[in-house]
Amino acid sequence: MKFTVEHNDQETSARAGVLELAHGNVNTPVFMPVGTQATVKTLSPDELVDLGSEIILGNTYHLYLRPGHKLIERLGGLHQFSNWKRPILTDSGGYQVFSLTDLNKVKQEGVYFRSHIDGSYHTFTPENVIQIQRSLGSDIMMVLDECLPYPSSENQVKESIRLTTQWARRSINEYSKSEPLHGRDQTVFAIVQGSTYERFRIESANALSDLEFPGYAIGGLSVGEPKQAMYDMTSVCTALLPVDKPRYLMGVGKPEDLINGIESGIDMFDCVMPTRNGRKGAVFTRDGMKIVKNASFKEDSIPIDPECDCYTCRNFSRAYLRHLFKASEILGMRLASLHNLHFYVNLMKQARKAITEDKFSTFKNDFFNRYEIRE
Repeated sequence: MKFTVEHNDQETSARAGVLELAHGNVNTPVFMPVGTQATVKTLSPDELVDLGSEIILGNTYHLYLRPGHKLIERLGGLHQFSNWKRPILTDSGGYQVFSLTDLNKVKQEGVYFRSHIDGSYHTFTPENVIQIQRSLGSDIMMVLDECLPYPSSENQVKESIRLTTQWARRSINEYSKSEPLHGRDQTVFAIVQGSTYERFRIESANALSDLEFPGYAIGGLSVGEPKQAMYDMTSVCTALLPVDKPRYLMGVGKPEDLINGIESGIDMFDCVMPTRNGRKGAVFTRDGMKIVKNASFKEDSIPIDPECDCYTCRNFSRAYLRHLFKASEILGMRLASLHNLHFYVNLMKQARKAITEDKFSTFKNDFFNRYEIRE
């Protein structure tokens, strides 16, 4: 992997860069659609390419349990298996282990857990999580970390970041001594933890920076903490992480969160929100989120967003979308998801353009002057 910062905004910490990965280049800032189980729900790879997605995300936990990483390895890796030819980032699965099952036990060597699918017992260690992702063949692999809930006590967080740092050290060692299995280079990112405690975020960021990972993520946010605390902890971390390496804010988020994250120097984002909300009839526009299932759209002949050039807005009205949802037609979920991802991807392109022109502050102000935030 090679990361180049092409331009720093003059007034903020926002920056525009390029990630050069084995399966192609990624322009940053970038939003990564979530393809948890080797698919971005309801959409095909060709549709993702058409709307401009340069990288997607898969999940180690889910793919390990089903269909199994060894099967994917035998079938040529995740790119071949899913027919996605552009870069893929795989999350380590640590968040899912802690959030999807109460039946887990954390020890020094790793985490023991039961499958949410069939109750079978499994173990994730820093080493085998790297090995699983070698089987998957993702361009970017994430280390195993412990993601605590909010709120957590100081003692819990202190012990957690100690463990997360140890696991990161073991992960980079396993990465260094192992080889790609599908003929393409892979890279690995560490994950900064520390909940909403500034001193622990500082400790985690500094300890992981000393390990000289190729890239860094900020985890453990957008888990129920106050919005301002998320922004504050993001800024604490970006101020400390290496300026010449990519920064990834995990699991974030709403459009306003992306804009604030970019201002703090974040390069990469992912979130299920555009597709999950789309499947429920919630769509994003320049004026804010709208619920297209509402009765007010029953006879509305204009597109979701008249200023949008996505396939959905070029071809269909709000009234038609509402009809599809009321009739429980799958096409409604597909069209809304496609529009939402187009909105997110295009928002990143607009932000990048503003950064390169030293106009990010103006872009941000224009965005918030128009966008209605829903709590």
